[in-house]
Amino acid sequence: MKKIEIALVGNPNSGKTSLFNELTGANQYVGNWPGVTVEKKSGKLKKNANVTFQDLPGIYSLSPYSPEEIIARDYLVTDDADAVLNVVDGTNLERNLYLTTQLMEIGLPVVVAVNMMDIVEKSGTNINLDKLAYGLGVPVVGMSVVKRKGIKEAVQRVTDEAEQVFPEETFPTYDSRLEVALNEIAQLLDGRVPAKKMRWYTLKLFERDKRVQDELALSDTICQEIEEVIAITEKIFDDESESIVINERYDFITKLVQLSTIDKERFQLSLSDKIDRIVTNRWLALPIFALVMWVVYYLSIQTVGTMATDWTNDVLFGDIVPNAVAAFLESIKVAPWMQALILDGIIAGVGAVLGFLPQLIVLFLCLAFLEDCGYMARIAFVMDRLFRKFGLSGKSFIPMLVATGCGVPGVMATRTIENERDRRMTIMTTTFMPCSAKLPIIGLIAGAFFPGNSFVAPSAYFIGIGAIVLSGILLKKTRLFSGDASPFIMELPAYHMPRMKNVVVQTFDRSKSFVKKAGTIIFVSSIAIWFMQSFNFRLQMVDTEHSILAALGNSIAFIFTPLGWGEWKATVAAIMGLIAKENVVGTFGILYGQAEVSELGNEIWPALSQAMTPVAGYSFLVFNLLCAPCFAAIGAIRREMGDAKWTTLAIAYQCGLAYAVSLVIYQLGSFLFEGAPFGFGQIVAVVLILLVVFGLIRKPKSFDRGLDVSAVKIL
Repeated sequence: MKKIEIALVGNPNSGKTSLFNELTGANQYVGNWPGVTVEKKSGKLKKNANVTFQDLPGIYSLSPYSPEEIIARDYLVTDDADAVLNVVDGTNLERNLYLTTQLMEIGLPVVVAVNMMDIVEKSGTNINLDKLAYGLGVPVVGMSVVKRKGIKEAVQRVTDEAEQVFPEETFPTYDSRLEVALNEIAQLLDGRVPAKKMRWYTLKLFERDKRVQDELALSDTICQEIEEVIAITEKIFDDESESIVINERYDFITKLVQLSTIDKERFQLSLSDKIDRIVTNRWLALPIFALVMWVVYYLSIQTVGTMATDWTNDVLFGDIVPNAVAAFLESIKVAPWMQALILDGIIAGVGAVLGFLPQLIVLFLCLAFLEDCGYMARIAFVMDRLFRKFGLSGKSFIPMLVATGCGVPGVMATRTIENERDRRMTIMTTTFMPCSAKLPIIGLIAGAFFPGNSFVAPSAYFIGIGAIVLSGILLKKTRLFSGDASPFIMELPAYHMPRMKNVVVQTFDRSKSFVKKAGTIIFVSSIAIWFMQSFNFRLQMVDTEHSILAALGNSIAFIFTPLGWGEWKATVAAIMGLIAKENVVGTFGILYGQAEVSELGNEIWPALSQAMTPVAGYSFLVFNLLCAPCFAAIGAIRREMGDAKWTTLAIAYQCGLAYAVSLVIYQLGSFLFEGAPFGFGQIVAVVLILLVVFGLIRKPKSFDRGLDVSAVKIL
């Protein structure tokens, strides 16, 4: 059997990636598309290494409006694939078939796999796959990835199509008046494009697709003749050329759906719609979201995750690993300074971070569950109502949602925002969301200062959202960011039970990324911290208080005194967090000589409690949540901004906001809860609050408010 490459193409939330995971399993390899940082996933078929599947980004069409659509289109047009397996959401057939019509025009063999047939049947809808295949002119297979039904048949059909030497060309035909125009353009292109792609190029030229025009580099004479054909057709239809094609495609799809679909309960609400009446309700949506996130963090930080974390910290890294390594090093007569490096530096630093891995695994499981069942898409829809109040659309929430896993892909996800001002403001605020690297800091402060209280972890999440909202309102009133918000249109998938394999794979990938960082960046950082903590500038071994690290920390610690933690160890920990946020906990582990960081408060917690008050500890937490992200995320900001000045502005704003918010929290918190006298610091805090209030209520000097376009749910 020859080697075959099959492109997996489909709308977002169609089940395409779930099918890819099912087909390839552990045979996946991930990279980047040439010239861009959008992820590229490929994989070998489990039982046949000659068949490779290329998981293309989820797209709605092949029109080049986003990087994902450009990537998918370029890949398909260049004939790298032998066939296309088009995954279609059976619960939203009409919307998904628009992409199908475009795929059929490219000239590659296409097999349509109608997914979620189990949900379709439960909804009372009957899709006649034979009639659908007849109307399209391509093979159609019913499938349910969740139930593992129809997958083998879909793979067999698409591999059969890919092995055909002379595949039959099949594509939809439209209004005869449009077909006449397309035939005239085809005659002008005769010999200039491959015959099997003639349909694709004629349609793209009719739509005045700039990328295709530049690619073909036609003579001025031919371009003028094509333009005359288009102009005449536009007069006949009394519409623009691109709209003509779009309308014809949807007319074709509408007739096809009517032919092949019988909806027994057309006028009854589906289960998803009934749930959405509550979950996306104007008044209930945000409280429900708050409750859901509280449950997620309660499970991961306070209960289930804590059980495993306590064992990891107290037993594994608190007893088993250090004692075993110490005994081994002693047996082979390792020098005392090397023992100190390994035990007090590497194991203490890396172990303190890895001790939080069980909590992160529980968190990742919860988030993957919410994503896979369809709830997270609703949150983006719901947040559009809030974001539009300060000039952004729900599209800005998508990068922020991604940033809860890692700030780097969160920043990169802003590419889907068309408005440049909105995109830059989203980049500046995305990393306010607590990413996985910040969760150990949350667990550290929650366990050290607020044991038994479940409000600290979710409050960190809502502080991030609050900082984004506050920033949006304030920045949108400035000259740099004023303007209309771009409209937000997205498809909400039907609710369904998450597939545990997908949930586990997502959890494993995120956890592996966390461990990889702990084994590289934090490993090197731990060695550097240990060295600076153990030696002075004369390279003599000294106690911590007289070390290089203490000298550097003491020289700048005064900056953070108004925040309640102007002590060199906390200062050094916060600065090391710029390398990687996990370093904050690892640094404390080294500086206090403890590898374990437990919620029980019997190791590093007493030392932290002596260095800070609870309010100061919360101030420290907020500063590290809002200040500049890690170096990797800063690099992503630099790439996406494309300008050093904008990058500097973003970092300066993040650090300035973090400092101001932490100052207000400590100064007012210490006065209200810890009996501190009302003094200069409290006055500064009140002035900052008044300035923010003024910024929120003042009328912008110039703000062009266009149409208030609300979020739209595509049914």
